[in-house]
Amino acid sequence: MATHIKRHGGIGPKGDQRITSLAAATALTVPAGANMAVLQAETQNIRVVFDGSTPTTTKGLLLKTTDEPLIFEGDLSQIKVIEVTASAALNVTYLAS
Repeated sequence: MATHIKRHGGIGPKGDQRITSLAAATALTVPAGANMAVLQAETQNIRVVFDGSTPTTTKGLLLKTTDEPLIFEGDLSQIKVIEVTASAALNVTYLAS
C-alpha cells in the first residue's frame, strides 16, 4: 500500500525526484509552486549546497545515508548536489507551504 502525503496545516505535495547521476554537481528539477524539499541520501553519501555554488566531494553539507531526511524551505533552485562516492542516489520530495 502506497503512502501519500496529505495536505495538512497548509503543506501539500508537489512531486518526487530520484537522482542517480551525481558524478558532477547537479541541480534539482523543482516542480512549479514547490518551496520545500525533503532530501534523503541513498546508497552513498552526498554533499549539498543551498547557495547556488558548486559542491565538490569535500565542499558542502555532508548528507549521509544514515542521516534523517533533511528538510529545506527556501529557494530550491539554488540547491546543488554531488556524490561523495560513486553510485550515490538522492531521493527528493517536493512540498508547498
